[in-house]
Amino acid sequence: MVAGSEVAQRHVLGLSGGKDSAALAIHLRNKVPEMEYFFCDTGKELPETYEFLQRLEVALGKSIVRLNADRDFDHWLFVYQGALPSPQMRWCTRMLKLKPFEAWIGDDPAVTYIGIRADENRDGYISHKPNITARFPFKEDGLVKDDIIRILNDAGVGLPEYYSWRTRSGCYFCFFQRKIEWVMLAEKHPDLFEKAVEYEDKLNYEATAMQDRTYTWTQGESLRELVARKDQIKEQHEAKMAKAALNRPNLPLLNVLGEVLDAEDDSKPCAMCHI
Repeated sequence: MVAGSEVAQRHVLGLSGGKDSAALAIHLRNKVPEMEYFFCDTGKELPETYEFLQRLEVALGKSIVRLNADRDFDHWLFVYQGALPSPQMRWCTRMLKLKPFEAWIGDDPAVTYIGIRADENRDGYISHKPNITARFPFKEDGLVKDDIIRILNDAGVGLPEYYSWRTRSGCYFCFFQRKIEWVMLAEKHPDLFEKAVEYEDKLNYEATAMQDRTYTWTQGESLRELVARKDQIKEQHEAKMAKAALNRPNLPLLNVLGEVLDAEDDSKPCAMCHI
């Protein structure tokens, strides 16, 4: 850098593959034309996520930078000696989302735009690096969930297809998935479900040899145990959906699904993965 020159402030927006960050990108595409879009690719995303990002690139008229091209989930799994991530040890978010983002920004002054809505009571990832400033345009503009759906529909992007059975973006084996979401993964993507089982089986085989604890992706049972009772899980879920739809007849299906799944487990996932 030439002595005395200043680095221009960068404007960046991270896409998770979910509706809120996608709607924010569209909301700001003309307001911040110099925006840089990025996606931290774990290498373990749903096919629907990649397809949705392609649709979004068309709407934005700009490419979305993919980070982690050479250091995906399996790389870091090896580094962590086969210890799978969990709610208590979220190395996946730290190593596959946060650190690649900060490395990409470097020491450049930057504003990062985060898609948390005005009707949400939560924070997104806010870097502690002094050169990075966070902004929350939906909160600033008072935009809520219905506005997000409208923005996506008006732009011809719509919602990711996985929203018909899952309410959060992220890896196909994310440990924040609810029971019915695992069942639907097994039905929609049996190959990916089997890969998640393989991760679980491998760790448990090694843990048994070391007389260590049993590990499961989902609380209280292995994926093999879960899928063995999939009919029971589906029956219970359908009954809850029917009851919720009856009580709230004018509520969109996505909202009904969200209410039902949050009632089952409302734990907050890693914000940078799911906005």
